[in-house]
Amino acid sequence: MINAYEQAMFAVISHPGIDPVALQIGPFAIHWYALAYVVGLLFAVWYIKYLSRQPRLWGANSPTLSPAEADDFFIFALLGVVLGGRLGYVLFYKPLFYLQNPLDILKTWDGGMSFHGGFLGVVIACWLYGRAKGKTLDRMLDLGAASVPVGLGLGRIANFINAELWGRPSDMPWAVIFPGESFARHPSQLYEALLEGLLLFLAVRIATHRFSALKHPGRASGIFAAGYALSRIIVEFFREPDAHIGYIGGIFTMGMVLSLPLLAIGIWLLLRSRRTG
Repeated sequence: MINAYEQAMFAVISHPGIDPVALQIGPFAIHWYALAYVVGLLFAVWYIKYLSRQPRLWGANSPTLSPAEADDFFIFALLGVVLGGRLGYVLFYKPLFYLQNPLDILKTWDGGMSFHGGFLGVVIACWLYGRAKGKTLDRMLDLGAASVPVGLGLGRIANFINAELWGRPSDMPWAVIFPGESFARHPSQLYEALLEGLLLFLAVRIATHRFSALKHPGRASGIFAAGYALSRIIVEFFREPDAHIGYIGGIFTMGMVLSLPLLAIGIWLLLRSRRTG
């Protein structure tokens, strides 16, 4: 165990202490986390439109969505992310608390969103919109896979600004002393922003632009699902587990447990995509 004196010698970075509220207009406060969601979704819609205007990426297939359809899908995606993310947190992380305090489910301003719940919400949104427009689920998910990582990265940066979901104690030179703490921790939020955001976006982009992933339905979403799951499992080794859950089986965190099915789904989609297109 690292003692406070050793950490004081090595840890030289203090959390910047940025106000979690990005903009205050009278009684209305816009938090960085909410801003990250909005900017991420707007980028996703813009990027889907960009992909729809690149016929070479689709081969003999026509683009899954037209620019106008991408605008319509925005509402479905927004509801899927927000409702799925919130309900996922309620069911996966604090079911007993919210069972006793059901009205607190509505208090999203207190925090509490789950990626895995948001992922399921987006899958349902893709299925509903695709069914209404005659689009297959795998092709809808491919668009999400290509456009979502940027929003994930922004969300993790917002987690860092909020000084939440931090990492385990560390004496690495880049370890951060968060507000209210006397010792340094891994800035695991930034690790996730790098892996789940930047690197995952680049991986899917390379697959779509260099290796014709959009010509094989399910391939881009397979790369996303497997890539996110592996990234999350890796970061969980550096991230402090949820205090009210701790370790499952003395080894695994809830993030690891929820990521294992996602990894299996990603591998299945990749194998299946070899027979599509």
